[in-house]
Amino acid sequence: MKNNNIDQFKNDYMNIVIPEELDFAVRISLMEGKKKMNRQKYLKIAKTTAATAAVIAAVFTVGINTSEALALTLSEIPVINKIVRVLTFREYNINEDTYNADIKTPAIEGLENKELESSLNEKYLEENKLLYEQFTKDMESMKANNGGHLGVDSGYVVKTDTDKILSVGRYVVNTVGSSSTTFQYDTIDKENEILITLPSLFKDESYIDIISENIKEQMIEQHEIDEYNVYWIEGIEDSSMAVFNKISNNQSFYINSENKLIISFDKYEVAPGYMGVLEFEIPSDILGDVLISDKYIK
Repeated sequence: MKNNNIDQFKNDYMNIVIPEELDFAVRISLMEGKKKMNRQKYLKIAKTTAATAAVIAAVFTVGINTSEALALTLSEIPVINKIVRVLTFREYNINEDTYNADIKTPAIEGLENKELESSLNEKYLEENKLLYEQFTKDMESMKANNGGHLGVDSGYVVKTDTDKILSVGRYVVNTVGSSSTTFQYDTIDKENEILITLPSLFKDESYIDIISENIKEQMIEQHEIDEYNVYWIEGIEDSSMAVFNKISNNQSFYINSENKLIISFDKYEVAPGYMGVLEFEIPSDILGDVLISDKYIK
């Protein structure tokens, strides 16, 4: 290789710029304590990796440009993207007269971050194991006391699956006379393979008041359109309970495919049962000043 080519590679190496997205991912990881490396070391490794990729790409490009046969062959090779998917790993079923259980356990597959993948899948397994054990315990107790009706239905939905975001919701519907429904979400940055939490999106806790006030405004607007849209907040005359004031800092949420923040409430959490599970899309423009970045919310 000629010296002038080597000098050019050195210049390319020295001029590599660290992308804003990588810097943002580093800051989130540091905030959550999930990375043991400090920021300097992480950026140094990232810069070295990017430089190596640049050199390889340069050599590879020269090879393609000087070989028509090689270029033709490569054009026929399909591009393979990393596939992250959610599947049913384990299922519990009970169907005995008035006792019914259908519990599906999800598993995430395809992440290179095996520590994250394993921790989520182990959590899902443990949650559903406990749910099944509690159901069988309650069923036997009910049988011993003149019987009754008991049911549990648990499963999952993939709310968002884009090149950047995977949001998985897990639900539990318990039926004993009436029914209750809970939802929990996990939202994953597929590019940087980290779990996104609600606090990690914001600079400080001011987001709690901003989001809460917007949700209450939406509730009142919906009630004014239809009086049967009843929420347990002040400002709705028919409300006999004023329970909702603020979201919690770990409120259930996900990010949809349009990069909007969706806040979720369980059945009975902020409204009568007939209102079901509730979701509120938060306008991105009211969050601009408190977001760490617009990488996820736009």
